[in-house]
Amino acid sequence: MHILKHPAASQFLRFGVVGLANTGLSYGSYVLLLALGLNYAVANFGSLVFGIAVSFVSQGRFVFGNSSIRRLPRFVVLWLFLYCVNIALIALFLEYGINAYLGGGLALVPITLLSFVCQRYIVFRPAKVSQ
Repeated sequence: MHILKHPAASQFLRFGVVGLANTGLSYGSYVLLLALGLNYAVANFGSLVFGIAVSFVSQGRFVFGNSSIRRLPRFVVLWLFLYCVNIALIALFLEYGINAYLGGGLALVPITLLSFVCQRYIVFRPAKVSQ
């Protein structure tokens, strides 16, 4: 079987494409907020709020086929968790002498992978059909 014919692989590819666009917008807002003089944690939170608004609709609709507003609370809770992990990673990078700009970029890799897994299996998982 060709790898892209596997539902999870195809979904991950769509997640990647939509996620790149969302990440570019979110990271751009993070850099803008840093440039305006905000602390990295505040700048990251601002970009998180912006990213949640854009990502919920785009990921739900184009990747997972369900952007029902009922899933929004789970999506927000997931992103609050991811925000905490992201801030911890950036703080770790800062301790190793990496600046907040690069640290924010480096943290994107593990955050992206964790985000896909949690969205696929928790936030946008298909509803169980009762028999």
